[in-house]
Amino acid sequence: MKPETAQPTPSDPALLILIDKPLEWTSFDVVNKIRRACKFKKIGHAGTLDPLATGLLILCSGKKTKEIDQYQAQEKEYTGTLVLGRTTPSVDLETEFDAEFDTAGITPEQVQEVVKQLTGEIQQIPPIYSAVRVNGERLYEKARRGETTEIKSRVVTVSEFELDTSRVGTEPFPEISFRIVCSKGTYIRSLVRDLGLLLNNGAYMSSLRRTRIGQYRIDEAYTVEGFINRFQEVASHFKG
Repeated sequence: MKPETAQPTPSDPALLILIDKPLEWTSFDVVNKIRRACKFKKIGHAGTLDPLATGLLILCSGKKTKEIDQYQAQEKEYTGTLVLGRTTPSVDLETEFDAEFDTAGITPEQVQEVVKQLTGEIQQIPPIYSAVRVNGERLYEKARRGETTEIKSRVVTVSEFELDTSRVGTEPFPEISFRIVCSKGTYIRSLVRDLGLLLNNGAYMSSLRRTRIGQYRIDEAYTVEGFINRFQEVASHFKG
């Protein structure tokens, strides 16, 4: 529900808010900005997006926060790009390149065969640079100190994994666009990492955008400032 169809109250409005998260913002940056600007007493997000990802972030305020788990559990859709032939410890551009591989021998057919292995119900290990907690501490905190940690695999479902492999075999470090539909708890960076490993090569994610959560789509979302302006306009009218 968008704010123009809601009835904000001075106390704590119960809203479902769709935001297009900006690049380099954390999910908590978005929550905190909207909390302060709109003076919400209670607000939270329904599923983290990494700082280097953009796209749909669902926020719940007031009594709607009781439904956060419901939205977190819904199917997600992502688009983005990955690059073959290079790796980084974080599997994205947060960290520096640590290895390079020759991609000349890789064919589009080989890539598509590997994609089949990464589709359906699969076992997945979260990336070391992630917000998963081990012994009460985030994995990325351990990774930034250079510590190694045993990470348990989890079962996730990748229902759709589409790749544009037209540039594979035609140039070094080919960039490949993708579209993925997956279950809660799926790490796209892990899929990218594992695709590189299954090709006996390497890969990292160069961009990521979340385009859907359940029935909610990115084209319905506000920018952060757009939502704040709209909310303040509606709230001012309500008070008047």
